[in-house]
Amino acid sequence: MAHGKDPSFLESVEYSFNRAANLLDLPPGLKEQIRECNSTYTVRFGVRMRGGIRTFTGYRAVHSEHMEPVKGGIRYDSRVNQDEVEALASLMTYKCAVVEAPFGGSKGGLCINPREYTAEEIETITRRFAFELIKRDLINPSQNVPAPDMGTGPREMAWIADQYMHMNTTDINSRACVTGKPLNVGGIQGRVEATGRGVQYALQEFFRHPKDQAKCGLEGTLEGKRVVVQGLGNVGYHAALFLSEEDGSKVTAIIEWDGAVIDDDGLNVDEVSHHIQSTGGIKGCPYGTYVKDGLSVLEKECDILIPAAIEAVITSENADRIKAPLIIEAANGPITAPADTILRRKGIVVIPDMYANAGGVTVSYFEWVKNLSHIRFGRMQRRQEEARGTLLVNELNRLFKKSNVPVSFSEQFVGKYLRGAGELELVRSGLDDTMRLAYQAISDVWRRREDVDDLRTAAYVVSIQRIAQSYQSIAL
Repeated sequence: MAHGKDPSFLESVEYSFNRAANLLDLPPGLKEQIRECNSTYTVRFGVRMRGGIRTFTGYRAVHSEHMEPVKGGIRYDSRVNQDEVEALASLMTYKCAVVEAPFGGSKGGLCINPREYTAEEIETITRRFAFELIKRDLINPSQNVPAPDMGTGPREMAWIADQYMHMNTTDINSRACVTGKPLNVGGIQGRVEATGRGVQYALQEFFRHPKDQAKCGLEGTLEGKRVVVQGLGNVGYHAALFLSEEDGSKVTAIIEWDGAVIDDDGLNVDEVSHHIQSTGGIKGCPYGTYVKDGLSVLEKECDILIPAAIEAVITSENADRIKAPLIIEAANGPITAPADTILRRKGIVVIPDMYANAGGVTVSYFEWVKNLSHIRFGRMQRRQEEARGTLLVNELNRLFKKSNVPVSFSEQFVGKYLRGAGELELVRSGLDDTMRLAYQAISDVWRRREDVDDLRTAAYVVSIQRIAQSYQSIAL
């Protein structure tokens, strides 16, 4: 997807890695050990369908096994290739390290346009692909745990989990072989919106640091900030929805594959999303002003730009025309390495993908733990928390009454205070805490080290240091 003279996605990832690794005093050979992709499995399999046999090509790359299992999604897209899968696998390694999820990095892909097949055909193809990976332990609760990615979702994860259970009938932890499943087959509340929610939490934490904001000329809170979103899929939709409904930001433009819509007063994200779901594109949307050349809207004046679709949408060709002072990479690799250099020179701050979109793998980690523990989060303590809160409120009311103090708690306060945390509340709490701590570690490097002038390099420094410590603690 890289533009003209721009490097490939894999080359951009390796460029960013080398830029950070060269700032660190790593033992000889360790840099290459961390950088290199350990293995990539290519599978070609036939499926009998439509009166004949169709052959499909798929990949599963394992970048690093400094921690196991390795973790990473499976995407369905006709443009999937080995370089892309290896780049995404390496990014997963760094991503897991920066948010302290105990996984190595992996990624999978199948060269297929899912829109060209029926649901029944997709199920057959998915189960056949899963069979090829499962029999080589490239799907396994303790070795390799996939998740959804572009072109896949809870439905495909349920099929993969079921295929694994059919092939491993005595594995009590079989549901932990994949994450991003529907709730009724071992999924976890909050997983569907996790990546978009993580983008929101990342921005919230950035705006808690005035010195960091000052570097891109912003101040205050997210309220009223103008946001342009490129890609209203799962991640872009949830990020835009939460920012507009909960933080008071204004989504002034939404870009899709067939154009964009603009409204400087703010778009209703749900209304635009409903139109896209109904028609398959943004063209003809009755809300806002339609622009045929959607990618040109990346250059629109705004406070925050959120590329949330595919790789290499900001390249050396258009980077100099970007006006947003702050970019947060909700997609993987939306900015090429040369474009990143141009943006830095312009003083634009980029919150990098390896941190910004780590909400998905963070909540996947929670789901994996839930599957291994065989118990829903909150089940043991929720009512005990409510009972303890009730005891406190009742005792305070008794003391107020005894002392003739005219104080009483509102019903709204009592209801909120007494409600024990369920699974969704605990997932959101854990994700918020993860995104906060990860950003603080990155920001500390950014501000403390004079040789680190951007958040991407700071994130790589944090990640590489943690991976290096893991390798140095084990026999290589």
